[in-house]
Amino acid sequence: MAIAKAERLMNLALCLLGTRRPLSKRELRGSIEAYLEAGNDESFNRMFERDKDDLRELGLVIETVENLEGETGYLARRDSNRLPPVSLDAEEAAALGLAAKVWQQARLAGAASGALQKLRAGGMPEAGDPYEGQHSAIEPRIPVHEAAFEPLMLACRDRRPVVFEYRKSNAARPEPRQVEPWALECWRGHWYLAGYDRDRAAERVFRLSRITGKVRSRAGKYTADVPDVVTVRETVAAWAGEGAERSALIRLRSGAGYPLRAKATAVREVGDGWDELEIPYGHGLDAWLVEFGPDVVVVGPADLRADVVDRLRAVAQG
Repeated sequence: MAIAKAERLMNLALCLLGTRRPLSKRELRGSIEAYLEAGNDESFNRMFERDKDDLRELGLVIETVENLEGETGYLARRDSNRLPPVSLDAEEAAALGLAAKVWQQARLAGAASGALQKLRAGGMPEAGDPYEGQHSAIEPRIPVHEAAFEPLMLACRDRRPVVFEYRKSNAARPEPRQVEPWALECWRGHWYLAGYDRDRAAERVFRLSRITGKVRSRAGKYTADVPDVVTVRETVAAWAGEGAERSALIRLRSGAGYPLRAKATAVREVGDGWDELEIPYGHGLDAWLVEFGPDVVVVGPADLRADVVDRLRAVAQG
């Protein structure tokens, strides 16, 4: 079904771009096979209006013109839908080359390589990428192992609500969640989805490794406003404990918990194989601390200690 729609949209776009005069609905219906197969005029009109809106949402500029007989026609002028020439200096080309390498281990590798080839064919300086060599000094990698990544990435791009099963760190079983996805962010080596949880009527952040089963798309539009990308990144960081204004005091077993040590603002030895750390305390820190199990003991504040104990009890009972 998705392939059929994509073919229909492509045929409609080619018709509108290839004409020198506005084409009426009647003429478009006679030129596109999928429209000819529509059961009746009402089905065709609904299909055409959806397709026209989808093309406009994708960026195609479609003009509506009325001819001398009063009939409405449509066309997409090439000069209105032509991108300006791509002009990149050496530093910009290097940055794009470096960004493309990030996705070499993900399913986006083919798309990233194809985009880079098109840019080079359009005049992007190939020699301007200092990281192009096989033994580059900078080799960025963002591993993507979660099956939920690709469907969520497409849902974020297409602004489609999704449904999935999600298991919280303190829950024995996953629960269904209805989410309007905003963006995917990588933080501390883990992927997170930021979005609007319809059931809870609030923004939420979901760790992809805790999504179980398939991610399913749902029809309909978003019910909440999508914040800009900077706000989404701040949301993910705050949810995972970054940028917190408060501090927590924990005891950490010597030789363990290196991610916690990397975020510590102060560390001191307390003896008996334990160190005491002061770390930023933000939303989601309790769930993160639970992952270190017996290697971590929360000294304070009391509310964080209580949350961690509750989570550990829930895991033990599950």
